[in-house]
Amino acid sequence: MNALLDDLQTLQLRRLLEAGLPLATRPYQLLAERIGASEETVLEQVRRWNDSGLFRRMGLVIKHRALGFRANAMLVMDIPDEIVDAVGHSLGQAAGINLCYQRPRRLPDWPYNLFCMVHGREREQVCRLIAALLAEHGLSDVPHQLLFSTRAFKQCGGRYAPPARPVAAHG
Repeated sequence: MNALLDDLQTLQLRRLLEAGLPLATRPYQLLAERIGASEETVLEQVRRWNDSGLFRRMGLVIKHRALGFRANAMLVMDIPDEIVDAVGHSLGQAAGINLCYQRPRRLPDWPYNLFCMVHGREREQVCRLIAALLAEHGLSDVPHQLLFSTRAFKQCGGRYAPPARPVAAHG
């Protein structure tokens, strides 16, 4: 049986995970060193959190603009409810689609329920890719819009630790 993390180590590990895994061959070993624990104990804690549902997914946040991908667009579509799962699964597997998810429509102003993110170096490249994907999947006649990003906001991963409490002033 592995040793358990104490409360302070648990909080420290959650905060470190919020910042993202270190780029290293053994990222959990580095996290363990930072909180004074073993890699095995950190991995066991992460497994427990995962099993309890704390993590919905693990992923990477890539700074695509820094890599030259400046033509970034969200394809929004109004897909019939009875096929939205199948269409979303199919598009989510398609080359060029970086993210695909369903959201509720906000009628009457927003009829779209399926969202696909595409990153490209040039706007025309993204438009050609979207046109080809819509045709390939039989969706050319489905109501849709292609919305290009005009500026980037901060991207970050999940938050797992409670916010730090402000220190009370003594006087």
